[in-house]
Amino acid sequence: MDAFKQIAAFVAVATQGGLSAAARVEGVTPAIMGRRLDALEARLGVKLLQRTTRRLSLTFEGSAFLENCQRLLTDLANAEASVTLGSIRASGHVRLTAPAGFGRRHVAPLLAAFCRQHPEVQVSLDLSDRMVDLVNEGMDCAIRINGEHDHNLVSIKLAENRRLVVASPAYLAERGTPQTLEDLSQHHCLLLGSSNQQRGWQFQRQGERVTIKVQGPLCCNDGAVLHEWALAGMGLAWRSLWEVGDDLRAGRLLTVLDAFRTPASHIDMVFPQQRQMPLRVRLLIDYLKTCYAAPGYWGTITAPDG
Repeated sequence: MDAFKQIAAFVAVATQGGLSAAARVEGVTPAIMGRRLDALEARLGVKLLQRTTRRLSLTFEGSAFLENCQRLLTDLANAEASVTLGSIRASGHVRLTAPAGFGRRHVAPLLAAFCRQHPEVQVSLDLSDRMVDLVNEGMDCAIRINGEHDHNLVSIKLAENRRLVVASPAYLAERGTPQTLEDLSQHHCLLLGSSNQQRGWQFQRQGERVTIKVQGPLCCNDGAVLHEWALAGMGLAWRSLWEVGDDLRAGRLLTVLDAFRTPASHIDMVFPQQRQMPLRVRLLIDYLKTCYAAPGYWGTITAPDG
């Protein structure tokens, strides 16, 4: 029990940003929170937090330990909630935010069935490509892609996210199929006008991740436009499987450079640390995970993992 209290105190302090705020959440005094942290660090033999009179920050070891502790507390809350499923019905309001393109394709179409299964639950879906502040904007949870979330949020993996280089059959017939990463310099690459892709496209070569700077005559800050340009045969695009899976199944797009594909990253659900996750939120997470895990949901891609 003491070990659990110490871990809960560490997570509360790390996510709340200080002893006083964490103490209010836990319903104890700051002195008690401080003693629990001291005991935890002494037991582990490492410094988890750098504390001064003005600020608090995680050490390298503390950042790594925090993620594991958050997962442990979430698993415990889920285990406790699972025993009530037979006697308590989920109810209330879930406020969920998701990236616009992903949300339109892979969240909004699934919510009607979820609400039919749980008629006393209401879901508000906010689609936005900006990084929404969950606490200050009153959101219960958010879908984030490629690990793009604050470390003071708990994350649960919903599915894998794979990046692919795709082109239409017409484009490849006209311009040829690139066989090596160097071949990209001879092709029209459709550029996303945002920070990540401005730096280049990422690949795996001989066990190492490499970034290839690409160029082309067309650039847009809207990924959906790049998708349409690729379908129209205007160049190669570096897109996510969640976006182009239907086109790959139908043959409207083909993948290239599969041997250099990077390992999959994650599509996560993130939420603020809570003592116990509301049943309605947990059910929504489980529902989306089940949908995404269904055979063939993302399409069948058999190329190597990198």
